[in-house]
Amino acid sequence: MPPSATGTSAVEAPLSDRPRVWARRERERGFTLMEILVVIAIIGIVTAGFLLSLNLTGKDPALKTAGRRLVSLMRYTRDQAGLQTRNYGIVFQPHGYQFVVYSVRSNVWRAVTEDTALRKRKLASGLSFKLVVDARRIVLSSRKHPKSLVPQVLIYSSGDLSSFKITIARESAGRSITIEENQDGRIVEKPMVVSST
Repeated sequence: MPPSATGTSAVEAPLSDRPRVWARRERERGFTLMEILVVIAIIGIVTAGFLLSLNLTGKDPALKTAGRRLVSLMRYTRDQAGLQTRNYGIVFQPHGYQFVVYSVRSNVWRAVTEDTALRKRKLASGLSFKLVVDARRIVLSSRKHPKSLVPQVLIYSSGDLSSFKITIARESAGRSITIEENQDGRIVEKPMVVSST
């Protein structure tokens, strides 16, 4: 029997042949180009999101920000120490730090309460400190409330600093930034180091 004007047969397949005909049409159909492009786009978006979350680009904004903030605060504190003729210090913990000032009247170190810029600070998640003072590595206490606020790094009213090397590290990615005093007496942040693990 000849096909109709639409190109389909005017005679329908007998009921017993229908499942076989439909199965053959489904096998021959496959995926359209649009379906394939949508799947590729979804895979690309998910992969890009994953790579950005891992931060494999070598940039670590949280690490850089923490380093720059600490350098700025140390420079600011050094200026304040000279202006106020007071000795300041920094108490480091594994994931945070606090500026302290020496009270001559009480003969103790106390938290700085009169300047909010020098408030207690925590590092971003995944960052930690390593500290070397006078060429000795310091084991940092992780107590939330230390018994005494004796600083590891001193900032004297004369502008001098105790010898130090502060490293802020992201151990999981092998990245770190080191802060120290250079030969000119400036507090400097060294470029980020990426160690291969």
